[in-house]
Amino acid sequence: MKINLLPLGARFLLKGRIHTKVGPMTASDEAGAVSFIPKHAVLQPVPGEAPPVLLEESPKGLDAAKVRAAFEAYHQTALNLTDTAGKAALEEARRRFIAGIC
Repeated sequence: MKINLLPLGARFLLKGRIHTKVGPMTASDEAGAVSFIPKHAVLQPVPGEAPPVLLEESPKGLDAAKVRAAFEAYHQTALNLTDTAGKAALEEARRRFIAGIC
């Protein structure tokens, strides 16, 4: 197992000590000490526990239509929660975002 494939909260064994993943590349041992876990480190399941469900590798690409639809849904929610003065700023931010991804 590799740290980048574990979800947050997953428990694993490293150098004979049990750790819990608390960040993208960090884990806390049973004493509460937080350590950086290098991506190349080989992690083992905790004996007596089911191995954690591994995340899939990062996708090779994103579906542009899905990203755009998700952003537009988010933007509409933000507009609905914003007062009149903030709507102009949100629309400008939307314009810059769309220009930045095209």
